[in-house]
Amino acid sequence: MKLDGLTNIVSLDFDIPYRKLTVSHEGSYDQVYQRLESLNFDTTLQETVEIQSPIEVENQHQQRTILWQVLIINAFFFVLEIITGFIANSMGLVADSLDMLADSLVYGLALFAVGGSIVRKKNIAKISGYFQMALAVLGVVEVIRRFIGSEPVPMFGIMIIISVLALIGNATCLYLLQRSKSKEAHMQASMIFTSNDIIVNFGVIVAGVFVFITDTKYPDLIIGSIVFVLVLIGALKILRLSK
Repeated sequence: MKLDGLTNIVSLDFDIPYRKLTVSHEGSYDQVYQRLESLNFDTTLQETVEIQSPIEVENQHQQRTILWQVLIINAFFFVLEIITGFIANSMGLVADSLDMLADSLVYGLALFAVGGSIVRKKNIAKISGYFQMALAVLGVVEVIRRFIGSEPVPMFGIMIIISVLALIGNATCLYLLQRSKSKEAHMQASMIFTSNDIIVNFGVIVAGVFVFITDTKYPDLIIGSIVFVLVLIGALKILRLSK
């Protein structure tokens, strides 16, 4: 009766023999404690712990599972593209591989954000954005170096085949992330990264075709430049999202 009218109380569990009352509530416990203390029953706070609803726990488990899946896919394609990129002398593949590496790290950071506070999740998204921005700057420097220097024509066949495989991998990642239907900052950031990757994969395929037609390095370097511009745009979107 003393607690009647407190809207933040979810449930009460009485243990009469041990004179213990467990109160499940939202927000602060101050009002609950003050009303119980006013009964003059020698009220003592035993402990206060944060609990989560079954739905929240299930959602967090689903998020972790999805993030582990997309992290593994991206890590695999990073290794595949970085190796084949150097073999094929393709800046497009190398750029995409570094983008895959960035995504892998982002998904790893997002795993730390699952179940955390809103502030923590936004901080994770912010770190991801700054990392992408740094990657874009380094990529632009490398593209300029290759434009100026004397580089052999990339192997267009490897470019196209590996990019098609990476496209399938990224499409799978995007499907998994969209299934989560999460609106939280760290998950939204992950979807932005993956959407950019799909565009990049199409670009590298087109660049491979133009390398074949023109027999020059320039289509590959152009797509490399575009990749890093997209990385920069994605970074800015994520930084806005984290505010």
